[in-house]
Amino acid sequence: MPSSDTPRPAPASPCVRRCCLDEQEVCLGCGRTLAEIREWSQASNARREQILQDAKRRVPKQPL
Repeated sequence: MPSSDTPRPAPASPCVRRCCLDEQEVCLGCGRTLAEIREWSQASNARREQILQDAKRRVPKQPL
């Protein structure tokens, strides 16, 4: 069993290369705001996890 001291890998960027911002400056591809996209490279892992959670709620549901 891995120890709790083992560092977790950094969360991967949610970018799906469909970059297009809406009127609120939210990317229609990944759901991140422009500010979050700019922040990503310097963000801590904990902050990245929060950005991912927030972005997931913003991404429009894709039709089936």
